[in-house]
Amino acid sequence: MPASPSTARALNDRLALRLLQQQGPLTAGQLKQLTGLSRPTVADLVDRLTAAGLITVVGESGEQRRGPNARLYGIVAGRAHLAALDVRTEGVLVLVSDLLGRVLAEASAPIGGDTGTGPAVEQAVAAVERAVKEGGADRLHTVGIGAPGLIDPATGDLRDSAGLPAWHRSLVAALQDRLPGAGVTVENETNLAALAEQREGAARDRDTFVLLWLGHGVGAAVVLDGVLRRGASGGTGEIGFLPVPGTSALPSATDCDGGFHSLAGAAAVVSLAAQCGLPAPGTADGEAGGEADGPGVVRAARGTADEPEAARVVRGAVARGSAADERFLRALADRIAVGAASVVAVLDPGCVVLGGEVGRAGGAVLAGLVGERLRRMSPLATEVRASGLGGTAVLRGALLTARERAQDELFGSPER
Repeated sequence: MPASPSTARALNDRLALRLLQQQGPLTAGQLKQLTGLSRPTVADLVDRLTAAGLITVVGESGEQRRGPNARLYGIVAGRAHLAALDVRTEGVLVLVSDLLGRVLAEASAPIGGDTGTGPAVEQAVAAVERAVKEGGADRLHTVGIGAPGLIDPATGDLRDSAGLPAWHRSLVAALQDRLPGAGVTVENETNLAALAEQREGAARDRDTFVLLWLGHGVGAAVVLDGVLRRGASGGTGEIGFLPVPGTSALPSATDCDGGFHSLAGAAAVVSLAAQCGLPAPGTADGEAGGEADGPGVVRAARGTADEPEAARVVRGAVARGSAADERFLRALADRIAVGAASVVAVLDPGCVVLGGEVGRAGGAVLAGLVGERLRRMSPLATEVRASGLGGTAVLRGALLTARERAQDELFGSPER
């Protein structure tokens, strides 16, 4: 059946807004060319979107002939303000942006492990409110949160998980209470990192890939045919529980010790480095310098001793390149390849991206070694890449998610 006039208008409006979002300011003539719509139809949608406060004239094109078609139209970036949170065991990172995703302010709040739930939530919410004020936003339209743990697919809530601070689950309710009118959504941090890598990072040319997260713990995010897959219970990618050779036990339903976590988690990485005779990070021979976060993103608060140590060990080994460092990196790559090969055998993603603190520290060197080992283990051709976003992946994913949800609401939905 042909679309009704109102549905056609909504579809045309959304198409034009998406083009303005992706390509920046455009003239009415350029919108006509890109959409294939008639000149009168484009003129009508420009009038509608301008009257709705969604687009405005932002300049003129370089055309010699001045006139209506020479005006450049762009999305009104200040129509809505967004916040993105990267919630960690030891603190929270916050950024506030406009509707186009331009960062306006940042904040961080380190939270000690002995901080009670109430004070921890208050510190995190205060960081958000501080960033909102510094960014000049009157209110937030949408908040995107990335956090470790499982997300209930039925409710969208962060599920209670052993080993994670209680304040994580309380933070969402507190933000909804303190930020009236703002939509608050939460997603697993590894899933958000994968979305960011797909849009802006190492997997921009891939519709199907797996992000292997190597940090304090290990995890994975699965993108198949351009769609993030969460599974029936939201647990797709809980690779830390994967039974693997080389461990002394099997994992249980409540403890991933004995699974892949025991081979590639941060504590295991530090232990492997010691076995290979590497100097401890922070010593004269073991210090490789601090890790620089991406531009415009504050450094993450750190409170867990073995997580940054594991990243520093790997970074130091890559920087020094001694025989002992090479033995360590190859042994680590062998371990990582065990988990990656299991995922590849089931999903055949064609591409594995190494993320997380340890994955980022290893960079292209570690990715190359894992890829080399994987080629010997699996008949399925699989490219292994290092993260393209550094320490910004979770925040970028949270911001992209918040922006899409805000735009979906503001740009309107066509009638069904």
